[in-house]
Amino acid sequence: MPRTLITGGAGFLGSHFCDYLLNKGHEVVCMDNLITGSLENIAHIKSNKFTFVKHNVAMHIKVDGPLDYVLHFASPASPIDYLEHPIPTLKVGSLGTHNALGLAEAKRAAFLIASTSEVYGDPLIHPQEESYWGNVNPVGPRGVYDEAKRFAEAITMAYHREHGLDTKIVRIFNTYGPRMRIRDGRAIPNFLYQALVGEDLTVYGDGSQTRSFCYVADLIEGIFRLLMSPLHQPVNIGNPKEMTIREMAEKILQATGSKSKIVYTPLPVDDPKVRQPNIDFAKKHLDWEPKVELSDGLKTTMEYFKAKLNSFKP
Repeated sequence: MPRTLITGGAGFLGSHFCDYLLNKGHEVVCMDNLITGSLENIAHIKSNKFTFVKHNVAMHIKVDGPLDYVLHFASPASPIDYLEHPIPTLKVGSLGTHNALGLAEAKRAAFLIASTSEVYGDPLIHPQEESYWGNVNPVGPRGVYDEAKRFAEAITMAYHREHGLDTKIVRIFNTYGPRMRIRDGRAIPNFLYQALVGEDLTVYGDGSQTRSFCYVADLIEGIFRLLMSPLHQPVNIGNPKEMTIREMAEKILQATGSKSKIVYTPLPVDDPKVRQPNIDFAKKHLDWEPKVELSDGLKTTMEYFKAKLNSFKP
């Protein structure tokens, strides 16, 4: 039975990966300091092959017994989170990644870092492929997240080259699905919450900036295939179907039947104007591409948000 550590395992993506690996027969150690994760995300797990450890991975990580895989998902990921917690974001990307790599080396475990499309910054090429080095403002407010992840990729490759560690780097593009926080701050949860409670939908700028949205089940499958592969270079995992933020707001109004209006507010500093993954590499080497249609993914996510909102009512 493989034994796997998932840092950030009580977060949105980490908790889904806990479920996925338990279903694959892994024993899972879930580690999280709960700064943005939640015990609610893992409360349904009843397996005796699952252990939760509350710990900040920016501090030394100790796990007794063998490990076959170390998956480093720990990090604030929403702009409202990393702007509120800039120093913890930098620490988990640097010290946390270093500690997780050191543990993987000590256990001779395979290591995977959950990186991000934000390493491309406000890209000057479109769509973004793995060979692109990015256009990042290192001293802007978003730099705390962008540069933390760029450093995490660099130290991961250093461990691979220097110590021969089996490492994987996944560059995750915009992902959505159940277990996103209602006040997450990203487009889909923001729009769903506002539409469901009858507030105006807040679009930054004129809404012409683009994103591509991948349903969480598709993303997790792609990451698992990368984990099981012999690849070491960064790999984009995301949905290449691009749309404007304004179009997404309109789709959510339609899906929810909301009478809310769309209002426009100033664009945040360094907000990327385009974001679309080139996934040719993943298609060729992982035989992976997303399957879930946006309409189906939004329906499932909307039902989750409705249930969460209803649970808050007296």
